[in-house]
Amino acid sequence: MKLTLKIWRQKNAQDKGGIVDYPIDGIEPDMSFLEMLDVLNEQLINKGEEPVAFDHDCREGICGMCSLFINGEAHGPDRGVTTCQLHMRMFKDGDTIFIEPFRAKAFPVIKDLVVDRSSFERIQHAGGFISVNTSGNTIDANTIPINKHDADKSFDAAACIGCGACVATCKNSSAMLFVAAKVSQYALLPQGQVEAVDRVLNMVHQMDHEGFGNCTNTGACEVECPKGISLENIARMNREYLSASLKG
Repeated sequence: MKLTLKIWRQKNAQDKGGIVDYPIDGIEPDMSFLEMLDVLNEQLINKGEEPVAFDHDCREGICGMCSLFINGEAHGPDRGVTTCQLHMRMFKDGDTIFIEPFRAKAFPVIKDLVVDRSSFERIQHAGGFISVNTSGNTIDANTIPINKHDADKSFDAAACIGCGACVATCKNSSAMLFVAAKVSQYALLPQGQVEAVDRVLNMVHQMDHEGFGNCTNTGACEVECPKGISLENIARMNREYLSASLKG
């Protein structure tokens, strides 16, 4: 396959940045998108040019690092996959592909296609955890009966990998789907009830503090989420927040 790549290049956080064209040839349909970028970078290095910086780690659709905006879509044109799971057979010979970093005030660009998503980590630190008494009173979690429907819903919410596709897709750069998933996975389990009030209040407060926008229920986040996190989680978080506000 012969392609034209239009890639966002930005030297650092202070640089203005811009789109640079890169023609590339010899791309196999069975290559992953990141393998294609590896081929490009090898060519750039051989020519003495600066390779394109992009985030990646597991390359198995688990870590959420490979967050790219491809032809105007988070993670590209396929559904239910991350960028590392996207294959070049989704494109045609001669195609022009636009590759940009995720755009959001809370996701500042570090270099090229790499953005700072530590705002997600700070939201997690604000309440995305449970405290366990380990002073000789520990209880095996498997001995606590949990309704299967609740357990399944919690597991579905916990599937969120924090890639940020929901933020990049939302016209308001809202992180509601991410935060709702992290709140829901605990709200549905007895282990998460002890800190339920503080959790939702603290995580929503931190989300607002980071500069994410508000949710206007367009549903684009659910469509682009590689793990199919449901909008039901946002409704659940809203209920949790209302309840916590009244108790607080």
